Amino acid sequence: MKKVQITKSKTVYNFSEPYLIAEIGANHNGDMVLAKRMIDEAVKCGCDAAKFQSWTPDSLVSKEEYNKNQKYNDSPKKHFGSLREMVEKYYLTTEQHYELASYCKERNIDFCSTPFSNGEVDLLEDIGVQFYKVASMDINNYELLKYIAGKGKPVILSTGMSRLGEIEAAVDIINKVGNDDIVLLHCISIYPPLYEDIHLNNITMLQQTFGYPVGFSDHTMGYSIPLASVALGSCIIEKHFTLDKDLPGWDHEISANPEEMKVICQESKNIIRSLGSFTRIISAAEVAKKDIFRRSAVTKIKMVAGHVISKDDLDFKRPGTGIQPGELNYMIGRKVKITVDEGELLKWEDFE
Repeated sequence: MKKVQITKSKTVYNFSEPYLIAEIGANHNGDMVLAKRMIDEAVKCGCDAAKFQSWTPDSLVSKEEYNKNQKYNDSPKKHFGSLREMVEKYYLTTEQHYELASYCKERNIDFCSTPFSNGEVDLLEDIGVQFYKVASMDINNYELLKYIAGKGKPVILSTGMSRLGEIEAAVDIINKVGNDDIVLLHCISIYPPLYEDIHLNNITMLQQTFGYPVGFSDHTMGYSIPLASVALGSCIIEKHFTLDKDLPGWDHEISANPEEMKVICQESKNIIRSLGSFTRIISAAEVAKKDIFRRSAVTKIKMVAGHVISKDDLDFKRPGTGIQPGELNYMIGRKVKITVDEGELLKWEDFE
């Protein structure tokens, strides 16, 4: 089983306790006070990492796209102005990256971010991120993949919008640079997706096809689907995070609020604990229940010494400390050597 040490203290593999990433992304809305409040809440929820996105007005969107004023209009309340105005408001400056990384260190939560250009990779490398998260949109951006992989740190690769061959090509690019520390994230790049389009069984398929740890980058509403992914062995949960779903901005509506994120953090750990072993194991506590809950042979009539037992003479009732129901045939036709009252538990020593 492939294991990837994504931080100094965390190694992930299929069916490991999941590494929980609060994807703040641009949900800070360009407000550093809000960003730090979100980090604080992510810590309270039990998240392992607070993740941001590293881009500038020039590194992500082309002039042509700005001129079209493209509306990423999954929801009308995401927009307050032109695309350029939103990008310029929501991007993090170099200084803000350092400030947030420092604050995460102070709050004992991992800082991470998704870079969208080589320059932003260099910035994150200088900050000292422990791994790189690649967005689904860049799975075919081979030059960026090579540059990231060349840093020699784990690569967490989202697979939204990708055919299997595209995932294979991206993995091959990373491997050829000499980097074998890859975690794939099953992802549906719709905000939110229809349930029938989620295909959580792809987690198992990706595990078996590529042999790498697989996690889930989630864009669903609520917490049921990311928790379901844990039962399939998802080793990383990346979930968009907000303090208020009604805030303006790109992702607030589909993000988990603190109450939902806390459920994901707590219950994902419980799910992994409960999955246990493929071997049939009965705990000591459950074994002790046998004597209380199972049944033993009891007499339906009073039997005097020499009575030959028939099936109609017997019943089976709690507790399970006597002769078991499965041993019925070993009693039929035998004689009791003592008188046994009605309703008594039979013991093997009662027979001749």
